Amino acid sequence: MGIGGGIFLIAIGAILVWGVRADLRVLDLHVIGWVLILTGILVLALTLWFWNDRRRRGLVTVVEETKIAHDQSGRPVQPEPPDSSIPPPPSGP
Repeated sequence: MGIGGGIFLIAIGAILVWGVRADLRVLDLHVIGWVLILTGILVLALTLWFWNDRRRRGLVTVVEETKIAHDQSGRPVQPEPPDSSIPPPPSGP
């Protein structure tokens, strides 16, 4: 239902509680209005709670993994230095 639905229920309930002066023998419009207001508040609270819960779960922690080369005996091997035989790029004109 969402935030819009909750606000709509609160607005309709408030109109029935404070805006309507009809006296119906079958229905008590004030009670119906209060039920709609409380339902709208509940819908708003649940919507915000689910949004907050989803936002918390959406945070991802990225862990960088470093791979180390090993020789056949299982000892780590030192990485080779970069190739120094490549000439540097030419500088400006």
